[in-house]
Amino acid sequence: MISLSNSENGTASSTAATKRLARAMMVSGGEFSLLLACCNSFQRQQQVMNLLTEFSSADIHEVSLSPAADTLYTAITTAIGTTQPEALMIRGLESVVAINQLIISTNIMRDEFRKQFRFPLVLWVNDEILCKLVWLAPDFKDWAASTIRFDVPQNQFVESEQQAMRA
Repeated sequence: MISLSNSENGTASSTAATKRLARAMMVSGGEFSLLLACCNSFQRQQQVMNLLTEFSSADIHEVSLSPAADTLYTAITTAIGTTQPEALMIRGLESVVAINQLIISTNIMRDEFRKQFRFPLVLWVNDEILCKLVWLAPDFKDWAASTIRFDVPQNQFVESEQQAMRA
């Protein structure tokens, strides 16, 4: 069974991380910045997105990548056109079929991101994609100050699974 303290800790840490993400987007104020939001659960990611609207007054645009996406830069420019949103969230990296090629091309094109985008870019990643960024796009990844994590604490996840198995 999930103890109350674990649930509260998970919610409190998620809320704190969401506030941190909102603050990082606000600090960017009209300049390019790269923010990495790491979450291994799509459901938790959606909860954070909903919570983010409470903590940020920014006009946040969202782009979901198609599995066929081949470059991140092209996917973004196609989606936003000439608009410059206050912040842009990129979701769906884990669904891209040629993810290694997309990440490598992102590293090669990294200077274009700074030249063309005057807003914070939030990449939603899971642990696997984060590792790929470190290995395949180290220069691009280095632009991110730190990774903001939104995962359920491991002990809470294990207890949730045990509860589900008993049900």
